[in-house]
Amino acid sequence: MFRGIRKFVHELKEDILHDHDHPHACEQPHIAQQPHIPHHPHTSYSPHASGFIGASISLVEQDKYVILDNGIVEMTLTKPGGIVTCVKYGGIENLLETHNKETNRGYWDLNWSPVGGRDTFDVISGTSFSVVYKDDNRVEVSFYRPYDPNCGGIPVNIDKRFVLLRGVSGFYTYGIYDRPCGWPAFNFNQNRVTFKLQKDKFHFMAVADDRQRVMPCPEDLTPTRCEQLAYPEAHVLTDPVDPDLCGEVDDKYQYTMDNKDMKVHGWASDDPRVGWWIISPSNEFRNGGPTKQNLTSHVGPTCLAVFQGAHYAGSDLNPGFEEGEPWEKVFGPVFIYLNSAPPGTPHSALWENAKAQAAEEESAWPYSWAGSPAFLKAEERGTLSGRLLVSDPFQPPYTWGAKDAYLGLAAPGEAGSWQTESKGYQFWTQADADGCFCIRNIRPGVYDLYGWVPGVPGDFKYAQGSIHIQPGAVVDVSDITYSSPRDGPTVWEIGFPDRTAKGFFVPDANPKYANKLFLNHPEKWRQYGLWERYTDLYPTEDLVYTVGQSDWRKDWFFAHLTRMNPDGTYSPTTWEIRFELPDVVTGIPYKLRIASAAANVGAIQVFVNNMDRTKKPLFDTMQYGKDNAVARHGIHGLYKLWNIDVDSNLLQAGPNVIYLTQRKATGPFNAIMYDYLRLEAPVRGCHSDVDSD
Repeated sequence: MFRGIRKFVHELKEDILHDHDHPHACEQPHIAQQPHIPHHPHTSYSPHASGFIGASISLVEQDKYVILDNGIVEMTLTKPGGIVTCVKYGGIENLLETHNKETNRGYWDLNWSPVGGRDTFDVISGTSFSVVYKDDNRVEVSFYRPYDPNCGGIPVNIDKRFVLLRGVSGFYTYGIYDRPCGWPAFNFNQNRVTFKLQKDKFHFMAVADDRQRVMPCPEDLTPTRCEQLAYPEAHVLTDPVDPDLCGEVDDKYQYTMDNKDMKVHGWASDDPRVGWWIISPSNEFRNGGPTKQNLTSHVGPTCLAVFQGAHYAGSDLNPGFEEGEPWEKVFGPVFIYLNSAPPGTPHSALWENAKAQAAEEESAWPYSWAGSPAFLKAEERGTLSGRLLVSDPFQPPYTWGAKDAYLGLAAPGEAGSWQTESKGYQFWTQADADGCFCIRNIRPGVYDLYGWVPGVPGDFKYAQGSIHIQPGAVVDVSDITYSSPRDGPTVWEIGFPDRTAKGFFVPDANPKYANKLFLNHPEKWRQYGLWERYTDLYPTEDLVYTVGQSDWRKDWFFAHLTRMNPDGTYSPTTWEIRFELPDVVTGIPYKLRIASAAANVGAIQVFVNNMDRTKKPLFDTMQYGKDNAVARHGIHGLYKLWNIDVDSNLLQAGPNVIYLTQRKATGPFNAIMYDYLRLEAPVRGCHSDVDSD
């Protein structure tokens, strides 16, 4: 079996006694077939275990450095800056890239801008150092940078913390950001922790069970070994160090992940076999909610913990702070977990062990040891429970438990506003098969309850007002109901409402742009250059979908794109939905619902049975969206539901056509990704009393 962070005490004692005589006992033949994780023998502490076992913590203060050591991991940080310059573990003197400057190894960084000013990148370096807590079992150190108006930096106090626990194979980091009343306005654009690992050792990267591989070397991205593609982050490898990678595309956006799925990601070295993993036990501090996509790891080798950013959404996710607006937020902690195994052990074994450790960390959240009072412990938090039902008068069984629904608490706002909420915390869970849910460890405050249900379009918001969470309290909302957007029976529908475009047709990659990892892969949309494939497949005529004959899984392209012309310009494209009506209900409008999963400087015009762009369309979304999801290989960005009245006079008994024109055509990335489309007939003999708009 794996021998990881948590072991029985008697097993540990045997290991320690044995190790006195055999310093390399973990490499003896009786366990050679299984990884010994972590590599150091003095390891028995789990963050939620009853006690600490292993070597005592040591802290050494030097003039310019601070060294923390628990006998398993030794880390060196600049003083008072708090930049991680060295992490010693598993027989490697420094897991971080020693060829880089000390300020470019392990650091917190952010992007910000004054109102109306330019974006500024800032590596956060503390100006004062202090020991928050120190005993044999735990050390927590602080690197603090107060706002100094004379320096012109971001008007926020920043306290970076690093924590080392006895017997734990790794370290924790978190940050407390605060600003009192009266400080200048600014925009907060990005916030993260970055680690640059040794390029000569770390070649294998894993971000998910089906997204892990030997990666290109950083040298492969130099001009003599690659060709830059449509944007600076994408390259085709022309002369890589590893010839097996020749012709592949490297693009860091191919390895992004939704917040809700981002539990663990990282790298494994070859010799010795050591893993470096960032574990996120909670996403409460990340912006944009569970569907917000973030970078994970990429060629460098670089490993990221992104807390705040605008990728796959645009500037709507950059919170702007007004003059004098106060604010405080704790980012993290995240756990940098280190594991090791005997030579020859598959990289996947380190990954599986890291996943198991991620589950341990998640069960220990919120950590009891964090020294900042701004990080609230379990007893200071509350709980919300209930059951969500779905009501739809035109879909049997008409009322049912919201299976697998996502429910979350976020700042008060309109339905769906959690997607662009970035200043506060969010707390989410997924309901069971009956729609029952329980959200635990909620920070006290005032929230609205939001959600959505796979298979049901639209956004849910609890209609009974905001919810007040108190420390230690349990709020039970009992049975609550989401009334599905519905005016009448379904005439036709295209897609499955899950807030993504992944069920639609995704073409094979152009062979000259292929990443081998995503060949025959369920997430084939992560291939580079798929936007060009629409013109390849529809060089002169656009997509036509015939209800009753076409299959949206095969015949509906995953993104409504522009067409590239021979002269390099781009043209709008018009898709057709052809359908039959046996008769038309007059006097009451039909309802067309279009749910978009993403939009990038796109605009959809809707015409019915008369495609004449010189005349006013039935409906125009107008230009919206800046998520760039197509270019960045994301199958979704920000979700939006359009509810459109279709006058019955526009329809006819027999054949009908709805035209969808994506009219913005300034480049290859103007696009709309549809999630779901449905046409509803009115109820005969009465006017609908359902207002879903």
